[in-house]
Amino acid sequence: MAETRLIFLENIEWFDESGRQIVQRVPAEGSAEIKWGAQLTVRESQAAVFFYKGKAVGAFGPGRHTLRTGNIPLLTKLLSVPWALDSPLRAEIYFVNLKVFTNLKWGTRDPVAFRDAELGLVRLRAFGVFNLQVAQPVLFINRLVGTQGVFTTEEVEEYLNRVIVSRLNDYLGEKLDTLLNLPARYDELSEGLARRLEEDFGRFGIRLAALYVNAITPPPEVQQAIDDRSRIGAFQDLERLMQLKAAMAMEKAASAGEGAGSGMGTALGLMLPAMFSQFFAAGRPAAPGQAAAPPAVPGTGGAPPAAAATCPECKSPTAADAKFCPQCGHQLVVFDRCARCGKNLTPAARFCPRCGLEVGNGPQKKFCPHCGAENLADAVHCNDCGEKL
Repeated sequence: MAETRLIFLENIEWFDESGRQIVQRVPAEGSAEIKWGAQLTVRESQAAVFFYKGKAVGAFGPGRHTLRTGNIPLLTKLLSVPWALDSPLRAEIYFVNLKVFTNLKWGTRDPVAFRDAELGLVRLRAFGVFNLQVAQPVLFINRLVGTQGVFTTEEVEEYLNRVIVSRLNDYLGEKLDTLLNLPARYDELSEGLARRLEEDFGRFGIRLAALYVNAITPPPEVQQAIDDRSRIGAFQDLERLMQLKAAMAMEKAASAGEGAGSGMGTALGLMLPAMFSQFFAAGRPAAPGQAAAPPAVPGTGGAPPAAAATCPECKSPTAADAKFCPQCGHQLVVFDRCARCGKNLTPAARFCPRCGLEVGNGPQKKFCPHCGAENLADAVHCNDCGEKL
């Protein structure tokens, strides 16, 4: 075996079986007596750095290369007798993997304090991935690898992770105002952070191929506060929400009332349009210096009609052709009312249900269905508006 090592030249090459190895030294332990004429084979995704007598004397790209050293077969062994036949002309080959190493993880170990413009001081955790590639093999070996025989992504990942987190803290403090705007700015944050890290990675001959922010999340209690705030924003006007639900309940009652009593169902059915008209009109605030417009009456194209009468129940203005008051739902089309208080009377009533006046005392009266004026029982036309009774 000794004679074989003395005569034959080396054929040097390297394959990365793991997919995570960045640098491999040949030989893996110590150094070698690489002989004059040894053949070096470098693949497309590799670079080789030749160290001779302790110095980097050449970097080789893809292809087959012939190495030239002072170690001549047989002759070198004779000259190495003072060194126990071990030649002092030492040499090593460092193979550098030039592919892009993907899916390297970065993230904060401890939450980072961040002053939010709306939520105050919060603590954030950030996570993501990054890709790296060796751009300058000689600089990478001299500054980061040193004399290690094997160098993998795991050995550089932890250090670069801390560099990324450190730069992220400064960048968030400068560029981000509130967490509520964060989801739409992940791409912007990733690009800006990658530009800021170029110099840090470049010191070691590494190129940051890509960096992605997967998530920036606050603690669970802050997330709960954000959820509560969004719920409040969805129901800013709880009073209007309750009004809407009450109106929907009345509509259902009107539909159900058709089987129990057609009068109640009809009254509710006529009241609901006016109520909805008021509800939606209330949601539109008047312009500065302008009084709020009166509620629109259905069937008039959205414009409030001229007030031709008043409701005897709530004294609100009503349309001339209205059959029910849009404010309180009081029935307006009647032919018999109390002579004292104007309360509607049923045909068989003997006393007024409001003031107790006995029906029939004094001259019989009736009220105009158009203007509400009081008329004698035998009148054919209204004394005030002239409409037929």
